[in-house]
Amino acid sequence: MFKRIMMPVDLAHVESLGQAVTVAADLAGHYGAELVFVGVTATAPSRAAHSPEEYRDKLAAFAAQKASRHAITTRAQPIISHDPAVELDDVLIKAVGEVGADLVVMATHVPNMADMILPAHGGALARHTDVSVFLVRHA
Repeated sequence: MFKRIMMPVDLAHVESLGQAVTVAADLAGHYGAELVFVGVTATAPSRAAHSPEEYRDKLAAFAAQKASRHAITTRAQPIISHDPAVELDDVLIKAVGEVGADLVVMATHVPNMADMILPAHGGALARHTDVSVFLVRHA
């Protein structure tokens, strides 16, 4: 049913990705799908990495570790953005097509008041792509 699953990841918050990674890996294993970890970073240093090259290497290591742990095929897809906070939805929407994803699995949080003002990234992907979006809530 699924051939390529895309999972956006924020390497600055890997501690909150566990449950979503498990779901994405289980689905990838069940369907024999490739799991593509997409990470968006800026050219400027961030909490996750000092440079785009370091970010690329960290994302590749993350993907390789998950491939080994879950016995699945993974790939890292780093994306450089001038302003990830502003461009994130557009970058992720474009990435769905670039990686050829037919499912997106995303970690999410319990809704709060800020969600009334700032729209959810998963909702943007569901509205602006033709793929299924599976949100895995992180409590």
